[in-house]
Parts: sequence; C-alpha cells; structure tokens
Amino acid sequence: MARIAVIGAGMGAMATAARLAVAGHRVTVYERGTTYGGAVGRYEREGFAFDTGPGLLHLPAVYRDLFVKTGRQPLESRVDMVRADPAVRHVLPHLGVDVTLPAASHGGVAAALDEAFGTGAGKRWNGVLGRARDAWDATRRPLLEEPLRGGREALGSDPYPAVRRSGLLRRRPPTLAEVAARELGGGLGELLTGLVAPYGIDPGRAPASAAVLPYMEQTFGSWYVRGGMRELATAVHERCRERKVDFLFGAEVREVLVRDGRAAGLLLADGCEAPADFVVCGIDPRLLPEMAREAVAARGADAPSRVTLLLALRGARPARAVHRTLVHSPGLSATVLRPDDPATRPDADHEAVTVSAVCGPGGAGAAPSAEELLDLAGKAVPGLRERLLWQEALTPADVEAATGAVGGSVPAPSLAGAGGRLLHPANTTSVPGLYLAGGWAHPGGGLAHAGMTGALVAGLIVEGADFRGSR
Repeated sequence: MARIAVIGAGMGAMATAARLAVAGHRVTVYERGTTYGGAVGRYEREGFAFDTGPGLLHLPAVYRDLFVKTGRQPLESRVDMVRADPAVRHVLPHLGVDVTLPAASHGGVAAALDEAFGTGAGKRWNGVLGRARDAWDATRRPLLEEPLRGGREALGSDPYPAVRRSGLLRRRPPTLAEVAARELGGGLGELLTGLVAPYGIDPGRAPASAAVLPYMEQTFGSWYVRGGMRELATAVHERCRERKVDFLFGAEVREVLVRDGRAAGLLLADGCEAPADFVVCGIDPRLLPEMAREAVAARGADAPSRVTLLLALRGARPARAVHRTLVHSPGLSATVLRPDDPATRPDADHEAVTVSAVCGPGGAGAAPSAEELLDLAGKAVPGLRERLLWQEALTPADVEAATGAVGGSVPAPSLAGAGGRLLHPANTTSVPGLYLAGGWAHPGGGLAHAGMTGALVAGLIVEGADFRGSR
C-alpha cells in the first residue's frame, strides 16, 4: 500500500483519488479552499441556485465507469441525470434564424436544419458530422483513453477527412472555420463554429478535428443533473469518502518535495511536510515551482476564461423553453441555460437563468460587459429585462479565486492536429512519482475529459509501464 498525495479536490483529482483508493492505496487530498469540486461550483441567493461552472455533462459514460469501477452502487443511484431534449436551440439574430435541434435523432436534426436553412442543409450537416465521426474513431483511444505517448507529434496530424476538391488541402490542413465555410456555408457554418467556441477553442485557429466536439454532443447527448451539476461533484466526493480517501481543506501546497530524484511528498504553506510515495497534481501546474512547470504545454499560457451572468427572474419558466440556447452574434456569442429544475428557483413563479461567454486570458481584450450579455440573453428569453429581479456577474478574477487557475483560465479538451499544439501535458512528468490529473493534463478540460484523467493516472500508478489505457 503506497501513500499518495493528491493536490486539489477538483473533479479529475477526486476521480483519481477514488480509483487509487479502490486499488488499496492510502490517499490524502490536499485542497487550498474550503470545499471540493474545483470549477463545479454553486451560487445561492434568495432561493435561487446557479451552477458557476459546467452546466451540462457530455459523454456521461466517463462518470458511469468511475462509479462502476469504484463501488457497487451505480452513478444513477446517487444523482438524477436527465438528457437535455431538445438538445440545443440556435438563435442567429443577424440572419433572422431561430432553430431548435432534437436530441438523439440525426433525421430530426436534418429536418430542422432543412426547414431553417433550405433543402440540403441537413444532408451537409450530417456529412460534416459523419467525417467528424471518422476523426473520433481514429483518435478516441489515443486522445481520450490512453496515456499520451510518443510526444506531441504522435497526434499532430489532423484526422478530419476534408471533402475532395474542396480546395482545403492544397497548402495545409483546414481550420474548423474553413470547413464550416466551405462544407456548410453561411449561417449553417455558424452553428458548427458556435458549438465549438464555448469550449474555449478559436474556430479560426483550431484544426478541423474540433468537429468531434459537436459530434460527441449529438451522438452521446447533453446531460443535466437535477439539483445542479454540483450534485455530481458531491456524488464523486462521497464516493471518495466511502473508499477512505482523506480530505484536508485549507491545506495549500507550496511545492512538491523531490528527494533522491523522485517525488517524495508535499511542502504545505504552513511549513509542514506531508510524505508520500506518489504525488498527483490535480491543479493548474503553473501554480507549482519550476520542477512541475516544465510539464505545462504552451497552450496554457493563453487559455481563455469566461464571464458568467447569473439572472434571477420573476415569472414562471415557459414549458416549451429549451434548456440550452446558443445566441450567435458577429464578434460575440453567448450560451444561455434555462434548466427546468425546481431546485434552482424559490418557487414555480420564478426562473434562474445562466448566461456565459468566452473571453481572453484573464478577461483581457474581448471580455463582454454585463449589458452586452443581457442583450444577447434577451434574444433567447423574451421580456428578459422586464422580468429581471437581480443579477450577479462572475469575472475571470472570480474564476481564479474559486479554482486557483492562473488568470481564471479554463482548460479546453485536447485536440488532434495543429502539430500537437492543442494537446495537454502527459500525465507522467520528468519527475518520477509525480503525475498530472485534471483538466490541465491529457486529455484536457471539460467534465468528461478531466474525469478520464482519473482512469489514466490510476492506471499508470497501479500498472506502471505496462498500462495501455482504460478498458
């Protein structure tokens, strides 16, 4: 039985801790804050409740697998997880388009797009997602389920098969924005790029392989946990506690101790040392001294953040309201979440709405104002300003305070292509015994990808060099 120190109590860190505890190790989690969950937070005021981080879960099989591998009770016994249906509503005010796409129906999506954009739009859309499926099939294992091997070049080539005679492969692989323009065109192309941008990915710089993200959403669905996504964090924390994982809150880590050339424990901010046989860093590695910073990809330096607006509204949520709406606008787009959940509001005569938009690192540059976000949200919620009781804005500084991430940056999922520059650091480091988990490590950010780091790091520690990936 090894002593394992885990830095941070985010979702990836807790997923790692639970798996290692089940393998028979003594695991202690050191968290600088007062609670667990990392970015999966919750804000409550006057009977209203809001998710302050991810509002939906894509690829729920990651957490189902976590619960299967760490205990007898499945995930569904701990949380009430429901699929968002309709899957998403797209509003393009500048084009006069308002289209709602159903969940789990390629034919239904095609029919809706044909009606909104003209005959043939659905076929073009399904063609792009079909090619995205090919990219998913080619990279799912190495990009999501296996440790990152062979350096960044191993996944540096874009697996998206661009359409022949499209002119996109003459000089270089196309960006996602170019695929959207050439293979879809106009407003339909905006739907594709608009689905990718909320991940913190610039469609104009991202490889075409970024189309796997809309493919995952349409194929595996978008899922909401009743009571808010914080309930998922609570369920994972409780599973850790059941497996005898110890949590020390208010325990800030100053550095990783290295002795005889390998990780030997932690030095805490109060000067105490915590010996360990293995160390798992589940936080932004840029917060650690130089020995761990070497593992940080260049991508982390300019990772974007988010501005979020929490809106308390008078008046009931309409029965036909869609859970997630993307409002596309030239220069600025927003995600509007309207969960049909009594736990988010004081009573049936009120509604809680969350609006978010990606902004530059640390909120610099294109950080939208609350007024701009309200204007966009009003395109999705009629009479929004007249219904508004109060609002609360969360800035990149608030994200940094809650998660510790430098500049309030939010990691995106890893992507193949672009010469490997959109990959995250491997789970192993140059320091033996020191591993990286969570959204800042392979396979990257987002609830599902961060959760997968738990399977990867636990496998590497338990099986060592023989570990070939999650099964």
